[in-house]
Amino acid sequence: MVAGEASGDMLAALLLQAVHQRWTGVSARGIGGPRMAEQGFEAWWPHHKLAVHGLGWDLLLRYREIVGIRKQLLKRLIDQAPSLFIGVDAPDFNLELEANLRARGVKTVHFVCPSVWAWRAERLLTLRRSVDHVLCLFPFEPALLAQHGIAATYVGHPLAQVIPMHVDRAAAREHLGLGQDDDVLALLPGSRRSEIQYLAPVFFQAASRIAKARPKVKFLLPVVPGLEALMNRAAQVSGMAARVQMVSGQSHTVLAACDATLIASGTATLEAALFKRPMVIAYRMGALSWHWMRRKRLQPWVGLPNILSGEFVVPEFLQDQATPQALADASLQWLDCKASNPDVLRRLEMRFDALHDSLRCDTGALAAQAIDNVLHA
Repeated sequence: MVAGEASGDMLAALLLQAVHQRWTGVSARGIGGPRMAEQGFEAWWPHHKLAVHGLGWDLLLRYREIVGIRKQLLKRLIDQAPSLFIGVDAPDFNLELEANLRARGVKTVHFVCPSVWAWRAERLLTLRRSVDHVLCLFPFEPALLAQHGIAATYVGHPLAQVIPMHVDRAAAREHLGLGQDDDVLALLPGSRRSEIQYLAPVFFQAASRIAKARPKVKFLLPVVPGLEALMNRAAQVSGMAARVQMVSGQSHTVLAACDATLIASGTATLEAALFKRPMVIAYRMGALSWHWMRRKRLQPWVGLPNILSGEFVVPEFLQDQATPQALADASLQWLDCKASNPDVLRRLEMRFDALHDSLRCDTGALAAQAIDNVLHA
């Protein structure tokens, strides 16, 4: 197995748990993180080695190391051929590896359909060559893949199981030391170092404008362990260090407690939707990455709640649009709805309830059954 980043580690751990329940004596090894290790996974390299943001200097500086890891891993897997290889997300790393292994007779499964429906549709050809089966998180994906001769199974999104339909906001606020009547905005500028470098300063500047307009607003920011120093520096430079309550991890507690969130595009936006929270989605990257990504986009949305809804149910601000003032104004509109227009919030919550319900499945069991089918095909 190969999983990149924290989200891949979580998905792979869920799958490993189901695999161990279905089969005894299974050993799993490759590239992974701490949650996989809890399921007995042997990591030859840690998952953070694959974390890269965009196409700029971050990629250029890491390219040689990552390609070297893939070559070493491929040689190791050829020498010790596994019964099955599972690539968990990280398509830029995994698809080429899967293609090489499949050409040598190793069965391959890719867990998480690459977002070919949103951008880079040319990946469909690579996917068809690389994998025996795809485990899909969203219900519309298997039919799309079938049109291109790719076998796939919808297994639901595990976050829809982990996050309850209705959360206890009062308990979350009490845990974080907040008042039940406080106006609370969560800031989630990403979980990768490069995301924080691009987004955290803008988020803090937006928070500063919100604080001036609404002095009583409370700000929460969950910090990924290991990135506290980077986040603290950004907060100090912006002058918001004393106003923003930073929490180590606990992003789900923060989302449960807040009234709205200013959030980086990515899986976290789906988490916010499952917590039924209004959000303002933002993203920034290097100029080269943005130019390339914009040319490859197939849909007008980048945020998962909007993609899955097929419309702009929450606002998005990308690249040059993601200014501190624009983000502050959009966030204030959500906070103002709490008192002035609660019907808007209720309608959004109903949309997110329906989305949540559509994604609830026994992901681990469905994935394990699909794997069984691949192994015995």
